[in-house]
Amino acid sequence: MDRSRRNRIQTALTGLALPAFVFGIAAAPATASAQAQSKQNPPVAAAPAQPKADPAEEAAYKAFYDAPEQDLDKKISLGEDFVQKYPSSKYDETVYAMLVQAYLNKQDWAKFYNSADNALAIDPDNVGVLTTVGWVIPHTYNPSDPDAAAKLDKAEKYEKHSIEVLGTLPKPVNMTDEQFAASKGEELSQAHSGLGLVYFRRQQFDESSKELQQATQAAAHPDPTDFFILGVDDENLKHNDDAVAAFDKCAAIPGGLQDRCKQESDKVKKAK
Repeated sequence: MDRSRRNRIQTALTGLALPAFVFGIAAAPATASAQAQSKQNPPVAAAPAQPKADPAEEAAYKAFYDAPEQDLDKKISLGEDFVQKYPSSKYDETVYAMLVQAYLNKQDWAKFYNSADNALAIDPDNVGVLTTVGWVIPHTYNPSDPDAAAKLDKAEKYEKHSIEVLGTLPKPVNMTDEQFAASKGEELSQAHSGLGLVYFRRQQFDESSKELQQATQAAAHPDPTDFFILGVDDENLKHNDDAVAAFDKCAAIPGGLQDRCKQESDKVKKAK
């Protein structure tokens, strides 16, 4: 996975589903007329004031959040210490979501999935975690794993749910329409990419092709792997012109798949 792309998505969407906290304000003494009016329209009870923030908790969260992503061991240590010390913090979901990214970059899969489970236990609609896990599962797929089919089912469920949530996600007040649309587009691209690879692993080439078409169309910078798998899908479906187009788009993107995609394009052209 392109790390800069994942970091942009994660930063843009982290915390969107965090609960809002309402701070109660003491009311002024009611006038006589106001008291009479209140008998007809009883006031709604004010929400209780939230406890004051713990300075130590705030400092610990800031230290974790500000820790450089390049120093994975430090980031992980601070995050794990935080959730252990403050298991009911309003920041726990964000910390777990950022630990998901850290463990992904470290490729520590056991702790990656554990952090994801913890984040989703707090908020089952965390699209950043849903799309990431749904994308990773088919990319690390091992057909010899006795749980391989169940894991693909889980990835499919996560990506479909992520797409559903994204369809109704409200725009945060601190984002412009353009920023929000771009972030949603990237997240949708990854969700469709994950689904496409799930279907490819199951040799459901038609479904895979449809998902990867959406993935590449939604992405500002498409993943060459998506174009490569799309080409393989279309080749299996005997859609040779579409396969050549996909392989050529893959070959136009610098990287490790460039030569392979050019070879596949030439092969399909000769077979036509």
